[in-house]
Amino acid sequence: MEEAVEDVWSMVHAERAALIADLESLDAQQWEAPSLCVGWTVHDVVAHLVDTARTTRLGFVLGLARARFDFDRQNARGVERERGASPQETLARLRQVASRRSTPPAPLDSRLVEEVVHGEDIRRPSGLAHSYPSEAVVRSLRLQARTPAAFGGAKELVARVRLVAADADVSIGEGPEVRGPALSLLLAVSRRRVALGDLGGPGLAALAAAF
Repeated sequence: MEEAVEDVWSMVHAERAALIADLESLDAQQWEAPSLCVGWTVHDVVAHLVDTARTTRLGFVLGLARARFDFDRQNARGVERERGASPQETLARLRQVASRRSTPPAPLDSRLVEEVVHGEDIRRPSGLAHSYPSEAVVRSLRLQARTPAAFGGAKELVARVRLVAADADVSIGEGPEVRGPALSLLLAVSRRRVALGDLGGPGLAALAAAF
């Protein structure tokens, strides 16, 4: 069990380091471009990653209570709190928290979901490509598939279709098949419409209609 925990944190820290390296290449215009996360710029997403890296179990509960149990409001407040006056300031904050191991009261694999999905929220609009470890993507996909939408997951969405990864040993759910790269499946069930173009199969229409 301890070894598995260490493996997850090793992947999380590696992904944070890789994203920091990519962010160093962005110009001011790219930082303020819309991300894949609706309503947030690339800069906003980076601030969110700083906030989630700082989050502790107790801090999450207290913050949620202050936000009147509204996850969107809680996230917006976190972005406002951690977004620096400049991209360089926010990036410096991300560097400061890159090695942290604190988490909200959620499965540890949720830290992988944060790094992979939000990593793509930033990279795709910025024209950046990154090769994620297959294990990180698969673990993220499996967690999203069993997590209710009320907690940011896709359990109800996946109940309508069967997800089949073309590049990993993954088959989740029952119903008409949706097939494609595991990363694109993860983004699709995380409601990133851009990933639908990477997918195919008789269940794709049902998946797209559920957004």
